[in-house]
Amino acid sequence: MIYLAQTDTTAGFLSKDLSEINAIKSRPLDKPCLITTAKFSELNKLVRVPNRYKNFIRRTKKTTFLYPNKTAVRVVKNCNHEKFLSNFDWFYSTSANLHGLKFDENWAKSVADVVIDSEFFEGKSSKMYKISHRKLLKIR
Repeated sequence: MIYLAQTDTTAGFLSKDLSEINAIKSRPLDKPCLITTAKFSELNKLVRVPNRYKNFIRRTKKTTFLYPNKTAVRVVKNCNHEKFLSNFDWFYSTSANLHGLKFDENWAKSVADVVIDSEFFEGKSSKMYKISHRKLLKIR
């Protein structure tokens, strides 16, 4: 099941099935994808957060973190997208476009199984940090 929703940063596809999202976007089926959730309790189930970064992660907005186990997770807070995500534990999430192309609303609606929102925009992508046990590195 592929959902089309306006995320906190851009129009995006959400699904529990990573290979289904990658197939729709015409990219390698095993290419990793970030995970979005609205619950810090889910974050703790997905990754181990190093103690020194817990407060920083809790306070940041529109930021994805790549954890030592190579899992990228963004906790969504204080937006309409949080209300949708709170009904689920987590989703794989990616921008709603073909790999390497701009957002096309008609195409995105045609390939999604469920359209959640009525208005979409292509905003700035989330900030991204790579976390190791000792360092925090800004990727974008």
